[in-house]
Amino acid sequence: MVVAPQPLSSVAVGTTATVAEIKLPPESRPRLMEMGLLVGTTVELIRFAPLGDPVEIKVRGYNLTLRKNEAEQILVKVAGDPPSPSGYGAAGK
Repeated sequence: MVVAPQPLSSVAVGTTATVAEIKLPPESRPRLMEMGLLVGTTVELIRFAPLGDPVEIKVRGYNLTLRKNEAEQILVKVAGDPPSPSGYGAAGK
């Protein structure tokens, strides 16, 4: 089953995904690239601010905060089911 890339801002909190495409304008890309956010990089969605903006992700071992409009333009492929609170995943239910 092929999973289509989706915006980073649309995945659930706790989800691990791989960056598939960065659709930001050329002037915004170098800043993200310098922080290690490249196509093929694994990221984890940590949390949304109370009003939904900004979005905090974990990338290459550190937490990075992005504006929601930036996160909407970063397309990711979800690696698997988000972790369950019990720690057993979907198979352990």
